[in-house]
Amino acid sequence: MDVFEAIARRQSYRGAFLEDPVPREELRRIVEAGLKAPSGRNAQTTEFVIVDDPELAGKIASLPGANRAVQTARAFIACIVDEKPEPVYEGFSFQVEDCAAAVENMLLAITALGLASVWVDGWLRVGGRAEEIGRLLGLPSGKRVRVLLPVGVPEETQPAREKKPFAERAWFNRYGRKD
Repeated sequence: MDVFEAIARRQSYRGAFLEDPVPREELRRIVEAGLKAPSGRNAQTTEFVIVDDPELAGKIASLPGANRAVQTARAFIACIVDEKPEPVYEGFSFQVEDCAAAVENMLLAITALGLASVWVDGWLRVGGRAEEIGRLLGLPSGKRVRVLLPVGVPEETQPAREKKPFAERAWFNRYGRKD
């Protein structure tokens, strides 16, 4: 699958996963794609914990308020950032941007491999879930889970959500310009 097809097919999958395990080689390929993402000043700040142990995955899946993808995932990729990131350019840190670039690369890799995932962020920020997952993963002080990707073989095919057309979100040379 070429990159444009992966972009077109990628979608946020919130449904249930099949019980099939995700091969470790595929999880490694997915994270390698994340490691190749651009990062501010090439600081390469995002780190990852790959969860493929069924017992540990089950503990994450059982946290309250989880969607079906989290509840049924056979594997997870946790994107780890510093709680207080060091500035890398003119007093600015780009950890959030670095993490986001890595996650998008991984989502495209997941799609290209015929797997599915959803970018889990907001759910982590409430109820102490990021902290609990961090504890389960043995994160050292000063590190936190910023994004969690449940990964698996989708149980069902979901229709793609409609995207706004180019003319509503992109223009040449001037904002809102109709050429």
